[in-house]
Amino acid sequence: QVQVVESGGGLAQAGGSLRLSCVASGRFFSDYTMGWYRQAPGKQRDWVARVTSSGIANYEDSVKGRFTISRDNAKNTVYLQMNSLKPEDTAVYYCNTGPAHIWTWGQGTRVTVSS
Repeated sequence: QVQVVESGGGLAQAGGSLRLSCVASGRFFSDYTMGWYRQAPGKQRDWVARVTSSGIANYEDSVKGRFTISRDNAKNTVYLQMNSLKPEDTAVYYCNTGPAHIWTWGQGTRVTVSS
């Protein structure tokens, strides 16, 4: 079973930046579309961004122009660069395959944005 470990979260001020990382164990990472998801307090987990095995990226409307997803297949790692952060970006961020999340969810990494 593939395991993922997310990191890079923390406390940021509105307008600030954070870079999240997600490392996946196992083989064939490069074959999968990878996605970032987030769950805000009291809300369901929602999709944020995804990147195909060939590097084509898609974003949820609220993060377009602010977030950038990328991947390094040699390191089994997917990144999420988050700029111009807003308080509404506060959530626990997770990575998984996309659009269907077929791997076991990791612990996530918490992002808190203060106004």
